[in-house]
Amino acid sequence: MKFVFDLDGTIIFSGKPLSESMTQALDQLVAAGNEVVFASARPIRDLLPVLPAHLHPSPIVGGNGAFVANQGRILSTIHFDEQTKGRITGLIEKYKAGYLIDSEWDYAYSGDEYHPIRRNLDPEQRAENRRLEQLDELVKAVILHCEEPEQMLDELRQLPVVIHMHGSEDIIDISPTGVSKWAGLQALGLQPQQFIAFGNDANDISMFEQAQHSVCVGDHEGLLRVASEQVPADEGQVIKRIEKFLV
Repeated sequence: MKFVFDLDGTIIFSGKPLSESMTQALDQLVAAGNEVVFASARPIRDLLPVLPAHLHPSPIVGGNGAFVANQGRILSTIHFDEQTKGRITGLIEKYKAGYLIDSEWDYAYSGDEYHPIRRNLDPEQRAENRRLEQLDELVKAVILHCEEPEQMLDELRQLPVVIHMHGSEDIIDISPTGVSKWAGLQALGLQPQQFIAFGNDANDISMFEQAQHSVCVGDHEGLLRVASEQVPADEGQVIKRIEKFLV
């Protein structure tokens, strides 16, 4: 069986690397003949540092589906078309927004050095923080703060993009149209009803809808509507649930 895991808030907490206990639980799944897949909002650049080296070759969906990687290399990326890229950058200027914008590898960050997202951004300094105009292709955009947020959100919703709101961090997460974790999983060859999914947020809904069984970590209202079951947002409880699949 294939097991698909979101990262932040599902199997890692407070942005810390995968713990030894959680790593052991995942390794037990693999030893029992299962396959472990990761599907995260993080780009591949920021996803790899929180995983132990022996899991880096795993099938990976990053950027909510904008990045697909396997065997340690990026297989594909999806980026905004030039017109949409121009309109997003125009709205950033209009509403004086703070942002994290990802290209295929490098990024542009204009937010506070103490913002929670900054703590998880390129911790191993694998990439370069460039000016926004220096990024050729924009793969993902996160609006950290802005003037008149409701008006900016209304204008963003008129663009051909996918928007996820992360209320706990009060940010707007923007991806190219057609991007979702399920689309990324399909690019890796996963089939409907042929995998088990663990997740905790709205960006996990698309893969939960296609999973044979799904486990909501925590109490996200929208995700609970499509989840098979729920466990508390506690690492020990998540590990216990993983181990039950081995019985």
